[in-house]
Amino acid sequence: MKKVLLTLGFAFALNTLSAQTEPVEKKETGFNQWSVELSGGFNKPQRPMTAGYTTTVVSPYTVDLGIRYMFNNKFGLKGDFGYNSFTAEKDESIDFDTKYYRADLQGVANLGRIMNFENWTNTFGLLGHAGFGLSFLERKDPTYLKDRMGNFMIGLTGQIKLTDRIALTGDFTTITNAKQNLAFDGASNNNLRGFNGSLFTGTAGITIYLGSNAKHADWTLDNEDRFDAIDARFMAIENKMLDTDKDGVADYLDEEANTPAGTMVDTKGRSIDKNNNGVPDETEAYVLKNYATNTTNSPLLSNNELITSLINGGYVAVYFDFNKSTPTNVSSEGTDFILTYLRNNPSASVDIIGHADEIGRSAYNDKLSNARAKNVKNTLVKANIDASRLNVIAAGEDTSVDKDSENARRLVRRVTFRVK
Repeated sequence: MKKVLLTLGFAFALNTLSAQTEPVEKKETGFNQWSVELSGGFNKPQRPMTAGYTTTVVSPYTVDLGIRYMFNNKFGLKGDFGYNSFTAEKDESIDFDTKYYRADLQGVANLGRIMNFENWTNTFGLLGHAGFGLSFLERKDPTYLKDRMGNFMIGLTGQIKLTDRIALTGDFTTITNAKQNLAFDGASNNNLRGFNGSLFTGTAGITIYLGSNAKHADWTLDNEDRFDAIDARFMAIENKMLDTDKDGVADYLDEEANTPAGTMVDTKGRSIDKNNNGVPDETEAYVLKNYATNTTNSPLLSNNELITSLINGGYVAVYFDFNKSTPTNVSSEGTDFILTYLRNNPSASVDIIGHADEIGRSAYNDKLSNARAKNVKNTLVKANIDASRLNVIAAGEDTSVDKDSENARRLVRRVTFRVK
């Protein structure tokens, strides 16, 4: 039995050394490596015991505290401290009360990952641990006796993952003491050399995982990073294939990202403008239809009136990303449109009206809508438009769309204009 234990311990030590000597790149692991382990339970000292002294088959009690560090998702190191109390079996033994303390450094192997538990469960795990340490045995009554010794221990720890931060554990460990002179009951000395002491412990406990990453090494798969990268690439492709403005052109090809719904576009998502007057043909047709007089003999609105109606109707706008006061690159055309209008109409002035979506506090959205309007005003002033012709209005939240729809919220994060 001792040879088996020593052989297993030597194998654990080799695995641990191998894990430590492998070249380690200086990069983020992507998983948490530290954990704190606390457990308590029962013990059973086997030998040496003095004749006439026995403990119950399951003898309380054992307490263990450990700190573990995993080099990767298979191997790590653990430092732990243990406390055991040994008392006489009632009515069957001479009375005694001894205490046993130990401190050990152990190699840890994540058997759950090594044996691919993930093929059938993501909840249960298994750790193997083995190592060496120092032990101290003492008896206080009737006279004070003590014994210092080395120890070798080996055990298995079952795991049940409750969350990414907490796991329940159940452990069974064998401890073999070297040069144990004092019997576990403290009633005799044997003065034997070698690994002559034997103790079993069974505990239940909790493991708390530390760190800022989502998962601990105990539950991280070998190919998880690669699968995450593949998922990210698929997601990027899916995002590129989105058609946010529903014009039939995918976003990654769309040069005009906010085309009004139903507008005819070319292969690059740009509104078709056959007469090159700066207004999409379908929008122009809509404005002409809705702003022409109802008298059949009356002429249509002049082109300048048409443009004014377009601006005041909200067809000219500058758009913003979430929580930003700087316009998106693709919406600079709205500012250019107003700039051209003001230059061609030197007596005109405009209200610059900032809007925000409903996400966040109303007071903050008021400030954000004001900042967006001021940003557009500053751009126009830098283009030599007199500031007295520009009036900033913070309209705050636009509640006209479904706030649970990201596409809808994009349409209201904007600045519109009103000609005066």
